[in-house]
Amino acid sequence: MTAPHPGPEPTEVRSALAAAAEYALFAPSVFNTQPWRWRISSGGVLALRADAGRQLHRTDPHRRLLLVSCGAALHHARLALAVAGYRTEVVRFPDDTDPDLLAEITIVGRQDPDPEQLRQHQAAGRRRTDRRAFDDRPVPETILHRLRRVAEAEGAFLHLVRPDQMPMLAVATANAAAAELEDPAYRSELRQWTTRPSERRDGVPASVAVRPAPRRVPIRDHTLGGDPGLEAGPGTDRGAAYLILFGRGDTPTGLLTGGEALSALLLTAVAEGLATAPLSDPIELDWPRWLLRNLLADVGEPYLVVRVGFCADSSPLPGTPRRQPADVIEYTDPT
Repeated sequence: MTAPHPGPEPTEVRSALAAAAEYALFAPSVFNTQPWRWRISSGGVLALRADAGRQLHRTDPHRRLLLVSCGAALHHARLALAVAGYRTEVVRFPDDTDPDLLAEITIVGRQDPDPEQLRQHQAAGRRRTDRRAFDDRPVPETILHRLRRVAEAEGAFLHLVRPDQMPMLAVATANAAAAELEDPAYRSELRQWTTRPSERRDGVPASVAVRPAPRRVPIRDHTLGGDPGLEAGPGTDRGAAYLILFGRGDTPTGLLTGGEALSALLLTAVAEGLATAPLSDPIELDWPRWLLRNLLADVGEPYLVVRVGFCADSSPLPGTPRRQPADVIEYTDPT
């Protein structure tokens, strides 16, 4: 009989949890706010907390996008631990009295990562939000099926926007953009997160913003008429696929899980050679979100729209800044 493999030592657990929290810095977030913090306890638990000070109070007053962003970070951390050979147990919202405590991860054993996890893990450093135009090549059905499968494995669902539904998606997104741009509080919040001092290592710099151009579905103006660093490029977005990520309900647990599915979806798409761009504009206001709900035939609650496709401009994108690990990770036992 083979002897059971000994469990990891406490120092090994601590190092693995810290590495997972650091890897989660790659996760996408609304306006690149990175609205999360990690706490590593002496008992070997990695706790994910919402950073309420980074909530977009005008753009995201109900914390929907904050929770989706934190869910993406949670999936990144889970993925890092799985690839490192650890089996984990995750408890979401473990304390009903603390809404900012979103999840706790505990290492409970060892495992061999599967090939899907390895491919996703390797894609994280290459993933960028690509706001440039995509070309006319359609996304293969086999890839769309794979994206749907990985989202469902995380507890969410994908709806591929049909050609006859594209006008409603474009209208919902354009109406949301127009309404927000008329709001001085929104413009102030957008400027706050697009003109960040470099030492803050967050926000959306002008270097990754795209100059406005005709598109099938409008792209957010991140510079408010300023000088974006990128041109839209020669594509028309005709080959792009627009995916609505949705869940059964508009609950904190559903939104957190939706963020985990978003992370898996984006990393798988990048591993398949696709460019990706989450679109949150039509989620941010009640009326456009109602239109998206209609596109789903009222079977679920929309969490985000994701544009995937082949970018017409093959030049590499600049990266967006990421916070330092020391600013995000804390230890209950500093030793």
